[in-house]
Amino acid sequence: MILFVDALTVIDFSYLCAKRGAVGESWIVDMTLHGQLNEESMVLDFAKVKKQIKAIIDNTIDHKLAIPSALQCQFENRDGRVSFDYEFSGHHLAMNAPDEAVCMVEGDKIDETSVIAFLKQQILPQMPDNVKDIEITLRPEQTSSFYYHYSHGLKKHDGNCQRIIHGHRSLIGIFFDGVSMPRLQKEWSQKWEDIYLGTQEDLIEHAQLQYITATEDDYSFAYESSQGYFEMCISKSRCDILPCDTTVECIAEYLANEIKKSNPDKEVKVRAYEGVGKGAIAYA
Repeated sequence: MILFVDALTVIDFSYLCAKRGAVGESWIVDMTLHGQLNEESMVLDFAKVKKQIKAIIDNTIDHKLAIPSALQCQFENRDGRVSFDYEFSGHHLAMNAPDEAVCMVEGDKIDETSVIAFLKQQILPQMPDNVKDIEITLRPEQTSSFYYHYSHGLKKHDGNCQRIIHGHRSLIGIFFDGVSMPRLQKEWSQKWEDIYLGTQEDLIEHAQLQYITATEDDYSFAYESSQGYFEMCISKSRCDILPCDTTVECIAEYLANEIKKSNPDKEVKVRAYEGVGKGAIAYA
């Protein structure tokens, strides 16, 4: 018997890429379970599928930075903390954080295939005996609109969004007087392609870093949150600093105000997404 659940959840995370650095991503998860009927004449109760499997995904990879195990970078895991220092395509990225902020995935790159294998290893052993196998599909949101990949951290968040490098693949909508402006949508999606969005108040001097070393071409960030102390540095060319928090609400408001500066005679509307199917709208 086969049980399927489409769009079980969405994984919002970042991954370390040899060419692109930290890449924010959002994948929709479809799940198929193969097994025998249990005493309830089910393979597994849908409520349990959604609750149990989603919890496993949330605990293992969601809102984390995924690093491929074979990637050649300086990596250390000690005393409950992880550090890495990595150079990619002429850029620099380093981080130190509590170890739950990172997920190690077997292989030389993070893609749908390697993450599916990783998730299957995590999920299948926790299924009841009547479930013999699982199949997982990971897919981005299908769209013809413009989107960008971004990473960030939210120190004020009381959940996993406080992890300093996690991210999303996000659509962006920009409107003048109610009319869509695809040129500007493309412009901002290109400007923020594979970007790290930092918060002004989290900027620190390089000398204040406790665990990692920055270059003169980096920005350095650090903060203390409920999950612990986080710090990172990143090449300035791969970072945009906002004068506000990087919640989707603040991102939408920031974009609307920035676009309004060049278009004062227009009513500007920005529809910003945080991953799939959720976001914020701001007017200026």
